[in-house]
Amino acid sequence: MTPRFPSMRTMGATMNYIRTGMLMAGLTALFGAVGYLLGGGGGMLMALGFAVVTNLFSYWNSDRLALAAHNAHEVDAQSAPELYGMVHDLAARANMPMPRVYLIDEDQPNAFATGRNPQNAAVAATTGILRTLSYEELAGVMAHELAHIKNHDTLTMTITATMAGAISSLVTFGMMFGSRENRPNVVVQILLSILAPLAAMVIQMAISRSREYEADKLGGEICGNPVWLADALAKIAGGVAHTPNETAEAKPATAHMFIINPLTGGGMDSLFSTHPDTGNRIAALMAQAQAMGLGRSAGGFTSQAAQSPWSGGGAGREPGPWG
Repeated sequence: MTPRFPSMRTMGATMNYIRTGMLMAGLTALFGAVGYLLGGGGGMLMALGFAVVTNLFSYWNSDRLALAAHNAHEVDAQSAPELYGMVHDLAARANMPMPRVYLIDEDQPNAFATGRNPQNAAVAATTGILRTLSYEELAGVMAHELAHIKNHDTLTMTITATMAGAISSLVTFGMMFGSRENRPNVVVQILLSILAPLAAMVIQMAISRSREYEADKLGGEICGNPVWLADALAKIAGGVAHTPNETAEAKPATAHMFIINPLTGGGMDSLFSTHPDTGNRIAALMAQAQAMGLGRSAGGFTSQAAQSPWSGGGAGREPGPWG
């Protein structure tokens, strides 16, 4: 029988959601405060109205914009049968709709998910990740991306990224075009122009880090063995360190979407990192596997592996043939 995941809410998961909600509330409050400082009560209402408009736009268009930014092209069961079939089977295990599947012609191994809800979602993988990972490892990565969709993280991170960017735009617009009567003094304006976008960025990145840990955990459950995802993270991190992603470097606002930060110099578990430290994520996954009584060659998603392009079983498979 196919495993189903109707509810996976441990105390830790609940606390993560509470923390995310508090951080998003803080981001909204920051938006309103910036508007108030720049334009009084009317400015605050205008700022919150601007937030609503920008979030509505991102709600309906975030997936198309993200996929277009990285020149992703959609694939199906005919053009990429192995990858498409893997995502299909993992989605069935997770009891969720099948997302659209995209490939990105990019040497750096990486992947991301996008979309406003599980019914309108997509997963994207680079050609580099298909060349780098084994069957089980890629299953772990795709399960992680499906976990983001199932947890509605794709929408959460789109909204936070949009609001963080809008706060920066609001400060600039308010200082240039706001009425002189409502503007704060010059010192406050300078501090506001520096601290408001910085605070928004810190909140956005804190939300991103908390959601990555939860997606790792649920992804390990969906694929059936957290060790596969742990091994994949180690390989992807090594690949990112040696293979620059020029598109991501040119569009850093999309960095938070990827399973591993695609930008050079990213990775520490700090206030200014979009992702948790990879070593910490691997340690958490290994602890999860130990609690489940699993090792590298234990079962899970690979019941159909004999029909895959890889021969043999367990962790000894060669990297995938797609490229």
